[in-house]
Amino acid sequence: QVQLVESGGGLVQAGGSLRLSCAASTRTLSTYARGWFRQAPGKEREFVAAINWNGARTDYADSVKGRFTISKDNAKNAVYLQMNNLKPEDTAVYYCAAKYGLYTNRDSYDYWGQGTQVTVSS
Repeated sequence: QVQLVESGGGLVQAGGSLRLSCAASTRTLSTYARGWFRQAPGKEREFVAAINWNGARTDYADSVKGRFTISKDNAKNAVYLQMNNLKPEDTAVYYCAAKYGLYTNRDSYDYWGQGTQVTVSS
């Protein structure tokens, strides 16, 4: 049973930073593409960032480009999302995901975490 566990969420003021982590329960996911998605209250889940299996390629939603950075550490079987210059509209539950094959900005990932809350106050 593959498990993804997010951590690092919390409450931060606008302009601040947070770093989300996602740990995987199996080394198998070191060969998987990984993604971050988020869901704000009353809204659909949306793509945030993705990275391919070896970390060589990344993709970002336009709303976070230049502020968020996704990275991957296969030795630790983990993926990270560094979030800088946070805005109130970044408030959401953030989910990490894993997908065999190429990454995508669609939510067609194979495995999902339970989510971590990020709240940005104005």
